[in-house]
Amino acid sequence: MVVTIVYVSVKAENVDAFKEACRLNHESSIQEPGNVRFDILQSADGPTKFVLYEAYKTQQDAAAHKNTAHYLAWRETVADWMAEPRQGISYEGLYPIVNE
Repeated sequence: MVVTIVYVSVKAENVDAFKEACRLNHESSIQEPGNVRFDILQSADGPTKFVLYEAYKTQQDAAAHKNTAHYLAWRETVADWMAEPRQGISYEGLYPIVNE
């Protein structure tokens, strides 16, 4: 399993629009064949801070996500709403074990 954790800081005036854009991306992402999880988290301590937890069965599945229409639309839509560049960190998911 391939996991990417994306840390996002959004301008305060764009929080609600960002949440809606993420909802739309989430709803399509969880329909992708290799998707295991696609969680959108908002900090309880700082409402402008978000974490996106993306888990895919394989590296190919994760890479394919970056070429989907819904991801490309999300990326373009939210680009100007970021307070700073988003940071994605890749991990190898150990558990649970996901069969391909």
